[in-house]
Amino acid sequence: MKNRKRLVAFALVLSLTALSGCGPKPSGSAGSGSASGSGSGSSDSITPMDLSKVTDPALAVAGVAGEEVLVKLGTAEITANDYLYWLQRSISDYLEPFGGQMTTLPWDTEMSDGLTFGQYMLDNALDAAALHCMLRELARQENLTPDPEVATQVDKQYADMVVQAGSDESRVIHTLWTQMLSRELLTTLNENTELFDQLAELYYGENSGHYPTDAEVNAYLDEVGRYKAKHILLATIDLDTREPLDEATVAQKKAQAEDFLAQLRAAEDPIALFDDLMNEHSEDSGLATNPDGYTTAKGEMVAPFEEAALALKAGEISEVVESDFGYHIILRLPLDPDDFRDDCVGSLMEKRIDQEIERLGLEKTAAFDKLNVGDFWDKLQSLQYAVQIEMAS
Repeated sequence: MKNRKRLVAFALVLSLTALSGCGPKPSGSAGSGSASGSGSGSSDSITPMDLSKVTDPALAVAGVAGEEVLVKLGTAEITANDYLYWLQRSISDYLEPFGGQMTTLPWDTEMSDGLTFGQYMLDNALDAAALHCMLRELARQENLTPDPEVATQVDKQYADMVVQAGSDESRVIHTLWTQMLSRELLTTLNENTELFDQLAELYYGENSGHYPTDAEVNAYLDEVGRYKAKHILLATIDLDTREPLDEATVAQKKAQAEDFLAQLRAAEDPIALFDDLMNEHSEDSGLATNPDGYTTAKGEMVAPFEEAALALKAGEISEVVESDFGYHIILRLPLDPDDFRDDCVGSLMEKRIDQEIERLGLEKTAAFDKLNVGDFWDKLQSLQYAVQIEMAS
């Protein structure tokens, strides 16, 4: 999968505060003088949009009418209204680790795959929009319809938002605009999540004939690099300050780790001894909250730990492994396939959808090719700033 956030399971507990959270703290602003410039992200440099003149937010921020078709997927169509939410979402997700703010956005910077950052954002958003479009197509082909309760719940939450806004529905509409949402699109996205579940049950549920076996789940876990492990850590740094310990202490820790390993290799029940040694001697600050080990995935742990853990089979104990944190002895643990079967089904569903998208092919229209991601982001922040002012008045 290119982006595991392509299918968003929206929580049906919405509020004006939650939906206006993306603005009005204008962040990395692209210069509008080119297809992909960069500029200041200060609110002082952004002029609030005149909301009274906006009837179509897509036209206001992207220069294309909301109903304009940007991409065709077979006979299905992805409009600007369908697509621009995901473009906003892709950029916002990128900014999230930076607290939602960045002084510049590197639209022209070339990524490792040869695309510029701006092109990557456009393609990432299209990837998500296509998945949702294909979901609706598959559901139509299978004669599946969304549970009416989904729309009912969205309507109730929308009504609550209007009450929060002092019965001024225009404020709710404008707040949804800050994320390139509408009441209709919000309903559709929630329905898509429910349709995904229906299709998953149809194609890979227990009565489908394709329910993932334990072997298939384990193969999926290997594919995505999921694993579980415990470790005994003898730290060679101060875990609070990250300052290295003195050489004599480090040498003592290494000798202690080697002694523990020798005991484990000679033990009749090395697993039981491992737990005893870990609980008595491990200096891992996360032990108290993870007494049964860490369930993690590739890229989430320091490289020496990860490489050693993935080289083990379940039940095997590593040699002494040195990382920037200290000396580790690692016990690889088995994963229960039942805990990950739903994840496996989700992966199978997404692969199936990707295959259908590839089979049908995506055809971009001239309107898509004219999109200016930097200009879009500038104008969206101008809109967000205007909504912030409106909500504060």
